[in-house]
Amino acid sequence: QVQIAESGGGLVQPGGTLRLSCVTSSSIFNPYPMAWYRQAPGKQRELVALLADDGTINYADSVRGRFTISRDSANATMYLQMNSLKPEDTAVYYCYAASGAYGYWGQGTQVTVSS
Repeated sequence: QVQIAESGGGLVQPGGTLRLSCVTSSSIFNPYPMAWYRQAPGKQRELVALLADDGTINYADSVRGRFTISRDSANATMYLQMNSLKPEDTAVYYCYAASGAYGYWGQGTQVTVSS
């Protein structure tokens, strides 16, 4: 049973935009916090943006001002709006959601920024 599914990745030119979506299944109750991570080839997975249950949002320094995390609770969907993309943003992007003592990861979606 797929509990988290990302979509929206793809190939985009530098300076372009993408919007990633993360849908959580109804089996995950009140998922908070929710976050986007990414992992580039040969590098460790890193936090991109986090949305806490009190509404606090944190961004990695490398994406602050360019990326925006948001959530549509009615549709159990989280988004990552990515603007002004750079080649160094190329990575597999993962959605993460916590519910109580459990954490859930999506399968990842590839984002490639290249001319």
